[in-house]
This record gives sequence, C-alpha cells and structure tokens, in this order.
Amino acid sequence: MPLYTQDPRKILFLDIETVSAVHKFDELSPEWQNLWNLKTAYRDEEVSASDFYEKRAAVMAEFGKVICISCGYLVQEEGRSILRVKSFSSDNEKEVLEAFAKLLNHHSLSSHLLCAHNGKEFDFPYMSRRMLVNGIKLPSQLNTSGAKPWEIPHIDTMEMWKFGDYKNYTGLKLLTQLFGIPSPKDDIDGSQVGNVYWLENDLERITKYCEKDVVALTQLFLKIEGHNTIEEKDILFST
Repeated sequence: MPLYTQDPRKILFLDIETVSAVHKFDELSPEWQNLWNLKTAYRDEEVSASDFYEKRAAVMAEFGKVICISCGYLVQEEGRSILRVKSFSSDNEKEVLEAFAKLLNHHSLSSHLLCAHNGKEFDFPYMSRRMLVNGIKLPSQLNTSGAKPWEIPHIDTMEMWKFGDYKNYTGLKLLTQLFGIPSPKDDIDGSQVGNVYWLENDLERITKYCEKDVVALTQLFLKIEGHNTIEEKDILFST
C-alpha cells in the first residue's frame, strides 16, 4: 500500500526556506571559493562564479543554510478538521534545526510521515545534510540512509502528481492554480527569498511565505487524495 494513502492526520506537512551561507561570493574564504568553483565546474563559462553563487548557493546544502522550517498537521476538533501551522525561523541555523528535530522526536509526532512538494529532491535531503553539519542527531524520519524505498516515511506531492512520469517538474504554484487553491506566491516566491533576507533583513516576511506554502501543500495533498480541503477559518497559526 503506498505511504500516501495513510490517514492525513498522521502526516506532518512542511516547507523550508534556505539562503546562501554568506551574502556574496567575495565573502567566502579563498579555500571555499575554490571549492565552489570545483562544485560548479559544469556552469556556462560565460557565467561568473560570483553570479552563479548568487543564483544557486542557497539550494546547495554545502553552501547554504536553513533559515525557516514551517510545518502543519491536521487534528479533529469538535467534528471539524483543523490545520495547525507552526514555524521555526532564525538567523542561527542550528537553532532552527534543533527545534525542528525536537518536534519530530516528540512522541506524538515520531510516527508521522513527512510531506513536502519536491521534498524527496530538496527539503528532506537538505535538512538531513544541514543537521549533520550542525552536529544534530537525525530524527528517525530523516535517518533514511540504507532504507528501502518503501521504508522511507516521505511523501512528495510532486511525485504524486507525476504518476510515474519523470520528464517534467511541476511547481506548487501551477498546481494550486490548477486546483483552485489560493496561491502561496502572492507576495514573494522562492527566487526572491535571498534578497528579502540579505537586503531587507525581513525574516518575518519569509516565514509568512513559508507558512503559506505549507497551507497550499496541505490543501493540494487533500485535493489529490479526494479529501475535503480545510476552510480558512480552521487554519490556525502558532505565535
């Protein structure tokens, strides 16, 4: 039985926001600049190392950091499905990752599946790598090295939408439009997170964007699985 047919109340929906470890390529030490050049030797010769760093460093776990993790889970209260959303955000990556690891290790969530859009290619491995870099023991849901595919407790809504077709990437924005779900990209999108962080120093704005992604992700999962979506009044954000 596919993992994603599980009870939606046993799933933790999540999204992460990442930025480059330092703002500009020139801020890297000579050793790290050399490592960047080796890592990105495939780039077009016309694109400078500095420009490519600005565009791509945030999505590479070796050269980026996690600044926000938002997650949501469904509960039944008074006969209604409630989506509770909680975020961990900080300039200090270790604080973010430790707080999230503590949440995953809590007995009430330790058996939950993890769900993200493109999570198998990005969110899950990125968090795992950054936890190891920060000396954090991986929670069981992320400690998947050597596990068989059907043993990994991860759900990916992009993979669900592909139905085995691996030719194309389908973004969350397109799918929310397709299913009539309010877009999480009504303020900023992922390509703007770096500038909002480094130039505007507005982590709160990034966190709100991340939370909108989690809400949209949850609604998309429910749509694909044939469940009723959550009414706006039943979406509760932790302060």
